[in-house]
Amino acid sequence: MSDQKVPRPGEHEVLCLGEAMVLVAPQRGQRLAAARDATLGVAGAESNVAQYLADLGHSVAWASRVGTDPLGDRVLTAVAQPGVDVRHVERDPSAPTAVYFKDPSPEGGTRVQYYRAGSAASRITPAYLDRLPIGSARLVHLSGVTAALSASCAATATDLFGRAREAGVLRSFDVNYRPALWRTEDAAAPLLALARNADVVFVGLDEAAEVWGTTTAEDVRDLIGPSVSVVVKNAEVGAVLFASGAGDAGTFVPAEQVEVVEPVGAGDAFAAGYLSAWLRGAERAERLRLGHRVAAFALGSVDDHVDATSLRDVPLAAGPDGAAR
Repeated sequence: MSDQKVPRPGEHEVLCLGEAMVLVAPQRGQRLAAARDATLGVAGAESNVAQYLADLGHSVAWASRVGTDPLGDRVLTAVAQPGVDVRHVERDPSAPTAVYFKDPSPEGGTRVQYYRAGSAASRITPAYLDRLPIGSARLVHLSGVTAALSASCAATATDLFGRAREAGVLRSFDVNYRPALWRTEDAAAPLLALARNADVVFVGLDEAAEVWGTTTAEDVRDLIGPSVSVVVKNAEVGAVLFASGAGDAGTFVPAEQVEVVEPVGAGDAFAAGYLSAWLRGAERAERLRLGHRVAAFALGSVDDHVDATSLRDVPLAAGPDGAAR
């Protein structure tokens, strides 16, 4: 399969599928129980990636479902603002747009409270994929959050990767394990199956240990298998890429040293930076470096998406074969 597939005129380079929610965050880092004021924002794993990819100059579509409520209007406006195409998002008059709250804590970091059960996005089914331009994209991206929302969403995630494979479209998967959405014993097998069906996988070393019991980056690579490019992130330490193919020793790039305001959303930013460089044929270390640079924007803000257009024209060294894998 060629990873230099070029989209036809008027079609999208990247298609991201997953839920976006209205975000409620207390001002000045206050605890949710004590806060008197809060700000409203929009966030979601795949929509964050879509927005950062648009910042970086890619043609991106985000697919999902939202309610016909004002919160759905807010989500569509926010995601579209950087240039993401939201025309394929469906409105559901009988289900709400999801909401989540941030609860900052000096002791335990920021925690989140989800209100997404029965949301419009949780009602996505494989039939929705019939209405999406999967075959004309160069890359599809989703995360483990989508599979956690409902049985129909899990089936849709699996079907999306199956359809993309048949169409010769690259598949990107961020494990993004969320214990608030499902138990470890329920998540381990579905997340591993999706990872093994992707072309590139992003996973944190800590979440891999929690979900799969692996202890090293090499263990994660061995578990997922040699046919997949695996990026293992280790927080402030850095990230290592194991390229697809047996025997790859891995390429490590340390994380940038930044003052962390909040880590929420940084993983999505990293994935977008890596994917942008990957799609542009950059060599391995360059992909990781751009991932870290975009993640630094998110780490320095309480917002899940921070304008990263300043990185759009950053020069990237091409790989020896100009390929994205």
